[in-house]
Amino acid sequence: MRIANKTITATRLVKDALDKAHEFKDYNIFTFLNEEGALKKAAEIDAKIAAGEKVGKLAGVPFAIKDNFLAPFGETTASAHILEGFNSPITATAVAKLLAEDAILIGRTNLDAFAHGSSTENSYFGPTLNSHDRERVAGGSSGGSAVAVALDIVEFATGTDTGGSIRQPASFNDVYGLKPTYGCISRYGVVAMASSTDCIGFFTKSLEDMDLLMSIASGKDSKDLTTLDDYYNNSEVAKAEKVGIIKDFDNDSVAPEIRAALKSKCELLKSKGYEIIELEMPALKYALAAYYIIVPAEITSNLSRYDGVRYGFRSDKSTGLNELYANTRDEGFMPENKRRIMIGNFVLSSGFYDAYFLKAAKVRTLIIKEYEEAFSKCDFLLTPVAPNPAFKLGEKANDPVAMYLEDMMSVSLNLAGVPGLAIPAGKTASGLPIGLQLVGPRRSDKDLIEFAKVLKEDK
Repeated sequence: MRIANKTITATRLVKDALDKAHEFKDYNIFTFLNEEGALKKAAEIDAKIAAGEKVGKLAGVPFAIKDNFLAPFGETTASAHILEGFNSPITATAVAKLLAEDAILIGRTNLDAFAHGSSTENSYFGPTLNSHDRERVAGGSSGGSAVAVALDIVEFATGTDTGGSIRQPASFNDVYGLKPTYGCISRYGVVAMASSTDCIGFFTKSLEDMDLLMSIASGKDSKDLTTLDDYYNNSEVAKAEKVGIIKDFDNDSVAPEIRAALKSKCELLKSKGYEIIELEMPALKYALAAYYIIVPAEITSNLSRYDGVRYGFRSDKSTGLNELYANTRDEGFMPENKRRIMIGNFVLSSGFYDAYFLKAAKVRTLIIKEYEEAFSKCDFLLTPVAPNPAFKLGEKANDPVAMYLEDMMSVSLNLAGVPGLAIPAGKTASGLPIGLQLVGPRRSDKDLIEFAKVLKEDK
């Protein structure tokens, strides 16, 4: 709005964003800065405005993309060694829609390689630091995007959420993070992790910005057959009356300060006339186990395309084709990538498919039904995003099970395909951000964003 009113120029905004990116270089947020291209685009927008020409809804607004979104701006590496040197010939649909509204891409952000992780410590380029405490993790896998927004480098950034990879880093960095309904935003042009749970979403500093971005990015895409019709821009906001609390999440596995934040928000809702309903959802305790069977199985399939032949890194230590495959994958994949490939191959192998994968698929169906039953009793759910605030760098890096347990409250939404919005909910005694998540039935994304305004503390 300030750009359209000529109170500031797009060039000034982009220069400020790039200056901040350099100022916070030690946080290891970006894998690529689009300095020349961003300044050129800003000059074009300023010229259009000066000439009285029409510009897009996001004219001159600097933004960043998680480095698993394909676009011809720098290399798309997904923060993985095996994709170094890959320059995409296409642009992801979500990015194309933002660019069409004249948003200005200033760079690519760091992530856990191929989005495999909950801390951004699995990146080939090293970890991103938490915006509030440099000794702690940024969360993951979209840690770079969350920190870029939290440190006011950009107004918004894209992320992907397969099991909490937008919501958890948003909660660790005191910003909003939305995982939409599965299929709301096209996945075309985004490096796949697990195709049945991957969702495209955003990090923002305000709910109004989130609403605007969703109105731009959502909708059907002929290049992604899993996309839904544009229900986001064609639905009325429903009035909410009842909010559910999941009793299964109120236990000693959740940090006391997070439980206190949840209780405080419930009291706020009660004071505003909303009814709080306690729900039992026993199938959710199996969600993490089901997730870490289903998702590695899909990862195994999706990562099979990286062989050193078609694109990206290629090992130079090979004398034959089989050695080329083996050495390229050994050198190119991070340890967590290899771990998930091995798990996926195991659960899909002959003799174990029925014992593991098929049972996990049945659990997924139970979880879907349990959410449907919950939303027959209430309008939304309010839960923690993660059991703990941001943990210290290296604290869980060598304990994959402990790292996986950080996802215990987020993965079920992806298995069920329902939307979840991470909201800032206060600070710990030591100043670390606390986040909670609002969960709604499928296609309730707009309702979630609107209802989240109720949860903002009265000033």
